[in-house]
Amino acid sequence: PDRSFQSWIPPRPAPLKLPVPPSCSGKIVPREQNETFVAVIGTKTRLVAAYWEHRTGKKEVRVVAVVLRSEAVDYYCHLCCQGKLNSAKGVIDIIPFHFGFAYGTAYIMCPLPSGCETPSHIAVTSAADSKDKLEFLEVKNKEKSDSFPYNFTVCFSTMYRFSNVLQLVQSLEMMQLLGVNRVVIYKTSCNDDTQRILDYYTRKGLVEVIPWSMSRFLHVSQSWKPDVSPGDIHYYGQIPALNDCIYRYMYQSRYVALHDTDELILPQSVNSWLELLPLLEKTYGVDKGYMFENYVFPIRPPPPSKTLPPQNPAWKNVSGVNILAQLYHEPTIPTNQYNCKIIVNPRVVFYTAVHGEMSPQIGSRVDSKIARMYHTR
Repeated sequence: PDRSFQSWIPPRPAPLKLPVPPSCSGKIVPREQNETFVAVIGTKTRLVAAYWEHRTGKKEVRVVAVVLRSEAVDYYCHLCCQGKLNSAKGVIDIIPFHFGFAYGTAYIMCPLPSGCETPSHIAVTSAADSKDKLEFLEVKNKEKSDSFPYNFTVCFSTMYRFSNVLQLVQSLEMMQLLGVNRVVIYKTSCNDDTQRILDYYTRKGLVEVIPWSMSRFLHVSQSWKPDVSPGDIHYYGQIPALNDCIYRYMYQSRYVALHDTDELILPQSVNSWLELLPLLEKTYGVDKGYMFENYVFPIRPPPPSKTLPPQNPAWKNVSGVNILAQLYHEPTIPTNQYNCKIIVNPRVVFYTAVHGEMSPQIGSRVDSKIARMYHTR
């Protein structure tokens, strides 16, 4: 495929929603609904989304799910194919990055039964449940493509009680300067000012907001460790959000970056990601996940011997952190291999974690003289 980078590629139109054919009677779950997750009756499992898997050599659908890790469940997949309902037993694969919490992210792999070539929708039940009231998810990624409407997509997860308006605006504007075409935000809650910002950038075509209502059915932790902040699942359900974003944009974006609203991956020798990624491909190889070292810029006054450049006086009335005033970073810890965030070709990974833990065959740690992550906190 053509690997040249364009400064902007118009997004493809949103696909039309097709109703579930009558012979596959059930309820279709709209993508935009407030209650994002679908319950598997008789279990603690919640379904996030379903994606066609093109890379395993098998004909199967991958369902992103949140599961109680201690619960043993026999899953059954019900696939709507050309107006007929076909069923097969599902196989669960729990992602190892759960940090000791009771709930974790999993994939329910659903093989296509004989005679089912192109499923449009899928429902998942347990052995104890009937097929009377199925809730269908649309199967996404039905077509594999080497032509991408976006060069760079950034996945933010998760936005919870968010009010840092100034930093959000500065980060979104900075990412556009870097060449980012799309920012995906998994949102639970924010203040009114933040919502107006999200609405503005959504209308502009930069931002897609995914409702993330996990706190409605689980006690979400505010930390990555259960002993710091007890709860059912790690940090507001961050891991399933990141994994969903990888699959959601697998065939829409050439590269996907996974980092937070207070982080920016900045080149050191070139001016944008449009120039950086060809350099990384040449240095470390293509079809990789590029890992960027974390430089922490603490939110506090500069040292007494240092002064800040003049700041925009209009920003004094905007709530949030001014990232342009944070110029001095803490010493780095080079031995911490997980203290990084990533830009990755989404088609080469099957699951991810917060810091992009990847196999050595895929992950390449980038020299900080080429690019690094600026973390303002």
